[in-house]
Amino acid sequence: MDRDKIQKVVRGAYGKIAQGQECCGCSSCGPTATEFAKSLGYSEKELKEIPKEANLSLSCGNPIALASLREGEVVLDLGSGAGFDCFLAAARVGREGRVIGVDMTLEMVEKARDNAKKNNIKNVEFRVGEIENLPVADNSIDVVISNCVINLSTNKSRVLQDVYRVLKPNGRIAISDMALLKKLPENIHESMEAYVGCVAGALLVDEYQKIAEASGLKDVKLTIKKSAACIDSNTTDPIGRATLDGLGENESLEEYVVSVDVEGHK
Repeated sequence: MDRDKIQKVVRGAYGKIAQGQECCGCSSCGPTATEFAKSLGYSEKELKEIPKEANLSLSCGNPIALASLREGEVVLDLGSGAGFDCFLAAARVGREGRVIGVDMTLEMVEKARDNAKKNNIKNVEFRVGEIENLPVADNSIDVVISNCVINLSTNKSRVLQDVYRVLKPNGRIAISDMALLKKLPENIHESMEAYVGCVAGALLVDEYQKIAEASGLKDVKLTIKKSAACIDSNTTDPIGRATLDGLGENESLEEYVVSVDVEGHK
């Protein structure tokens, strides 16, 4: 698939999600946003800490739990969406800390900024930008987090190289993402709907490990969490439906796709 076309389609789809015009596989078209977040390990207390409008059910893990954030740290969220993980991080780093969210979709950034303003959250900012070319200074970030976003990039090696660039010495990553146990059927691999749904663009687990290590990150640890096949078999969401319809008669998405946690440091 053409990289420019993919980026255009992904940006358009997530712009519609930000505006409530479309759902995306695991999003709130199915289980409620709160129920889905709890299934990924977010506590009810955490979910009450943040604006309800920030939770668009686009997660595949809980990088906040993985990151062990400390007061005063500077955190960068790749593909920050409406600000869900950013607002949780902002509460943990405190007034002396700072959180930067980067997203290539203008509608998402506008929604996140509006959420921050309405809720008087002052230690977080949102920037429009691509995660392959982060609008962030070298050696300026303590912790990079991301949640189900890097799989959407057409140049994942470049993403992790730029993550390495912006991290301070000893800075660390806490990433939740989608990965593959085995290669997808060709019709799903070539499906734009499956790409938008965080499936077709996912890397094989071993490949993910290799490109993270090649970026310069040390002690890279990739942990398979569970099946990431949260798309209900009866879904009417066109993105989820197209993905499931690409499977063989006796196949399930659980055989291919898992959620993973990725850790490491500079």
